[in-house]
Amino acid sequence: MTDRGEEVAGDVRDADVAALAGALRKAVRGEVGFDVTARALVTMDASNYRRVPLGVVAPRDADDVAAVLEVCRERGVPVVARGGGTSIAGQATGTGVVLDFTRHMTALVELDPGSRTVVVQPGLVLDRLQEAAAPHGLRFGPDPSTHSRCTLGGMIGNNSCGSHSVAWGTTADSVRELSVITARGRRLRLGQGWAGAPDGLRELAEGELARLRTGFPELPRRISGYALDALLPEKGADVARSFCGSEGTLGILTEAVVGLVENPRARALAVLAYADESAAAEAAAGLLPLGPLTVEGMAADLVPAGAGLPGGGAWLFVETGGETAAEARARAEEIVRAADVVDSLVVTDPAAQRSLWRIREDAAGTATRMPDGSEAWPGWEDCAVPPARLGGYLREFRALLAAHGLRGTPYGHFGDGCIHVRVDFDLLTEAGVGRFRHFSEELAGLVVAHGGSLSGEHGDGQARAELLPRMYGAEMVGLFERAKAVWDPDDLLNPGMLVRPARLDENLRFSVLPRRPVDVAFAYPSDGGDFRAAVRRCVGVAKCRTTTVSGPAVMCPSFRATGEEEHSTRGRARLLHEMLAGDLVTDGWQSREVLGALDLCLSCKGCRSDCPAGVDMATYKAEFLHHHYAGRRRPAAHYSMGRLPEWLRWASRAHLAPLLNTLAATRPLAGLGKHLAGTAPERDIPRLAPRTFTTWWRKRKPTTPGASPTEGAPTSTPGDLVVLWPDTFTEHLAPSVGQAAARVLEAAGLRVSLPPTLLPRKGAIGDGRTRSAAALLTARRARVCCGLTYVSTGQLDRARTVLRRTLDLMEPVLRAGVPVVVLEPSCAAALRTDLPELLPEDPRAARLSAAVLTFAETLERHAPHWTPPAVDRPVAGQTHCHQHAVLGDGPDRRLRAAAGLTGELSGGCCGLAGDFGFGKGHFDVSRACAEEQLLPSVRQAPEDTVILADGFSCRTQLDQLADVRGRHLAEVLAEALDRADGSR
Repeated sequence: MTDRGEEVAGDVRDADVAALAGALRKAVRGEVGFDVTARALVTMDASNYRRVPLGVVAPRDADDVAAVLEVCRERGVPVVARGGGTSIAGQATGTGVVLDFTRHMTALVELDPGSRTVVVQPGLVLDRLQEAAAPHGLRFGPDPSTHSRCTLGGMIGNNSCGSHSVAWGTTADSVRELSVITARGRRLRLGQGWAGAPDGLRELAEGELARLRTGFPELPRRISGYALDALLPEKGADVARSFCGSEGTLGILTEAVVGLVENPRARALAVLAYADESAAAEAAAGLLPLGPLTVEGMAADLVPAGAGLPGGGAWLFVETGGETAAEARARAEEIVRAADVVDSLVVTDPAAQRSLWRIREDAAGTATRMPDGSEAWPGWEDCAVPPARLGGYLREFRALLAAHGLRGTPYGHFGDGCIHVRVDFDLLTEAGVGRFRHFSEELAGLVVAHGGSLSGEHGDGQARAELLPRMYGAEMVGLFERAKAVWDPDDLLNPGMLVRPARLDENLRFSVLPRRPVDVAFAYPSDGGDFRAAVRRCVGVAKCRTTTVSGPAVMCPSFRATGEEEHSTRGRARLLHEMLAGDLVTDGWQSREVLGALDLCLSCKGCRSDCPAGVDMATYKAEFLHHHYAGRRRPAAHYSMGRLPEWLRWASRAHLAPLLNTLAATRPLAGLGKHLAGTAPERDIPRLAPRTFTTWWRKRKPTTPGASPTEGAPTSTPGDLVVLWPDTFTEHLAPSVGQAAARVLEAAGLRVSLPPTLLPRKGAIGDGRTRSAAALLTARRARVCCGLTYVSTGQLDRARTVLRRTLDLMEPVLRAGVPVVVLEPSCAAALRTDLPELLPEDPRAARLSAAVLTFAETLERHAPHWTPPAVDRPVAGQTHCHQHAVLGDGPDRRLRAAAGLTGELSGGCCGLAGDFGFGKGHFDVSRACAEEQLLPSVRQAPEDTVILADGFSCRTQLDQLADVRGRHLAEVLAEALDRADGSR
């Protein structure tokens, strides 16, 4: 078998691609991208496959679609329709022209609550439809786990399902009418009673009625092949339904009329625990007569520790609905009574339900790593069998895995007999790819033996289409080919999919990567030190493409600000993949395309926690900048903002703070300074504190002299000793935060000291207690630093130098095992993660990383019996993005609650993000990020609300964009202590 798309694209590459691009630009009003970046962003979807297209078009309307088809038809160029690009079988990739519907054709055209129908364009994201339907008590039934970024066009193309299919069916069950354009330019309106059928389709179907009645397995999740049985007269000769699941191979969808269902007013979630997945699978079908909304299953290997599930080895998530919470709960409890379970839990709180569902929805990403960290891949992601046979199928599936020496963790739609799984295929070596093929062939036989479908949700694409003859037989597959010829006689629409398919082991996206690891600066401990494996983490599930975030989530603020794929975590990962591949992005670390995509990355680290696959784009960006500017002149902001600790220490030693503040307040001089520094002209220069934090510390009256493994006089309290880290921001720009922290920590009974500042030039490390003349003469003064500004600008050699000096200074602290309190979340995150990953060979790095505590963690661990002062006020503000991503905010939440600070902080990112918001050309994106959640939450807050912002960047953003003073939690508690003392 050959890939027709590869042949055609090869011919076009030999011809005049520029002429094709020019013709498209003349013909359409939407964007036409034939540049390297546009093409690199769509070489892959969420599958194992990769194809390099000639170009990308973002049509504005149906006329643009028709124009693209006409231009491409004249030149014999394939056309691939792409929605959110989250397809798992490879059908959203192609070698010709890719149509991106997510930029312009995203409208919800009309919603009619009376008829419970809605008219949508193909690029509309499912969540936007759900938001529009919700006020009417309605919803779209199917809801894949990618609901926050999948499009209706993609759902129709794949006949998507989701967790509620046991109640509301597949997308095809909700489709009423479809507007499509064929490859030859015919505009059809598909519906029942042969409405919109292209010439020859009815004759084809009516000549094969017997085959259509007997050739398709009866099961709820049969997605494989063309749904030609929908054309049977007893099924209404429904052309629209038969078009669903055709994966863009028959026509291009431009509009759809779909049905809505009534949304239950209340829901409850019964979590049923079983000994293992087979027991859960065997129980699932028996629950269907009770009318649940979902019957989802997953095993323990996909559930994070502390998830709050009842004890067991596997679970069913069974959702029920009702007019009232009591009715929904009663139905859930009925299901618990009917189920033979090890343990159970019924959850009615909506927030708690969302938290549990997030575990299930993130499985598509978390399943990409086995428990030992090794990689796992799709390919056999969603086979389906009759629900009653699921338990037996799973046992045989596990045995087949073991026979091939493979591992995988099944999960998914147990109530429909549909199983998702990522398998640890070796797709990097010839032998591993051979095993992938042999396993695939045997698994196809197993599925068919159980009366199942090779695809139960995500379509066949390239992953399974080659094996369709095993499921349907050669004559039915021949009928599929004839149907394709009726719709698309020139084979221009998504060739190589469903009929005359490419081989399942061709076009693998890993084959183009370097065979040897590349030299890198970071250790990448979770990826075996291999940057290639780190980049491979992005499997394309595209959670970073969500246009809104809820709760504390952060990822991906730059995408939400621009809406451009290249500014998403996935887009940047795709460009890095192409950089390593080298055949599209050809200049490696010097790539301007990769640099351009990373320019708007805020290094918020949100993807480190929010991406289900654990992509860490902040680290990848620092790595890229390190190589890109090696031996070259850097942007001015790298020298000004990137080396900020050095400049501020120099200004402090020279006592220049008053002068610099005066100059910064003088507009012409400030403008010149910002120009020379390469910073945004829209920004105000923050004022330097007249006295640094350590100057204040040295001049405060010591309460007790005495020995300490650190510098500074400890207090006389008998509690634990802690070292308070004077980060650059606290030291030079916001010493009030350090002063407040010292006040609270001491009030909690802790002894507070600062890190050592004497660094011997030779010999043993000073212990902060030596008073000999020789030591004083030979030692030099130095300051600890987390290296954050160097890391974020990719000055990694300098960062390592600074961090080694910090470890030298901190050695006596580490020997004494003293905890280190870091007030600035970004600095704490840098010490927790960047430090050990930049200096993995130095055991002190891991020790300091482990010693770092946030302000709230310190009080919770080392002053557990201390009661904070009562503030009793509401709060607003934002959890720092690095705190969310790296440190966690559980202790902060508990400390706020203990102090009577009520309410939730918003998610997202403030947009300033260290040096990012000060960078030239970043102001608009920085402001857009702040306007997403932070600024609205502050503006809407009642007058007596405490505005919390632990990060200096967050406080600066609030000050400069909203004229609001945000405060660190330590400042709020210190003020409350002072008030309490004053009232006595």
